[in-house]
Amino acid sequence: MEHPAHHGGGGRHRLPGHRKGDWHRRLLAYSEVELVHPDGQGAGDAQCLLLVHVRKVVGHVDFRLCASCAEAVITEVLIEKQFHRSGLDTRALSHLRARYPGVVWRTTLDRRGTRDLMRRMRVPRQAEGNRCSHANG
Repeated sequence: MEHPAHHGGGGRHRLPGHRKGDWHRRLLAYSEVELVHPDGQGAGDAQCLLLVHVRKVVGHVDFRLCASCAEAVITEVLIEKQFHRSGLDTRALSHLRARYPGVVWRTTLDRRGTRDLMRRMRVPRQAEGNRCSHANG
């Protein structure tokens, strides 16, 4: 008879289907990754939120912000593979929402990975040609 603690899939309290590093990756994403806004970005310009781990950029979120319309459009979300499934993408978008309260967020992204993120975060896809008249980029 096989004992549950020795089934080879990890510890007794491990959930089936969870890889060994998921918990550690999530902890790393929330405790050691810094969210940085580079200097010199003004409203209406293309802007970027950098995700930095130990002086190395491990991802970024590109967006356009229009203060006149109180709207922002997310144009790119890119995170290094080692931080996939860490919640870092969710943390970055939550940070942007907190930093720019009252702004309506939309996206131009329609890739599989980002589509799921935008659905979870309730960020609607921007309609074609429906762009702010104040946008510069």
